Amino acid sequence: FWQVGGLGPMAGQVSHFVNYAPNFPGDHSYSEKRYKNEYDRLLGVMDNILSEREYLAGDYSVADMASFPWVTAYKRYEVDLNKFKEVRRWFDTMKNRPAVRKGMDVGKDERTFAQKPTKESLKMMFQQDSDSIAKAAKEKKE
Repeated sequence: FWQVGGLGPMAGQVSHFVNYAPNFPGDHSYSEKRYKNEYDRLLGVMDNILSEREYLAGDYSVADMASFPWVTAYKRYEVDLNKFKEVRRWFDTMKNRPAVRKGMDVGKDERTFAQKPTKESLKMMFQQDSDSIAKAAKEKKE
């Protein structure tokens, strides 16, 4: 529950404000800071959990698989992972697992934040609501 209710959603919000919000007008500094602080707090919780066990649920499990991708973004979120000794240990262990490495290679060429998103992709991701979805569905049927 911790991953789907905490780490995943909060890291996703950090990603939004770091990677996408700068493309829209307005001051997003409060939001970015708020979610970066929450991400930092959750890494602290994770560090505490990992101080008592090798993996998040004891043995390697889906909890580790689901959490790992959110931790891989730490550099983009300007986090010093060395601040979290146990998370650093876990992260290094995880990234060296052959199956994890193989999984992280899938789509690697498509994942980049080096290029700014296009206006069309921003529209698809952030400027839709129930009315625009209903309109598109209606147009598709016609």
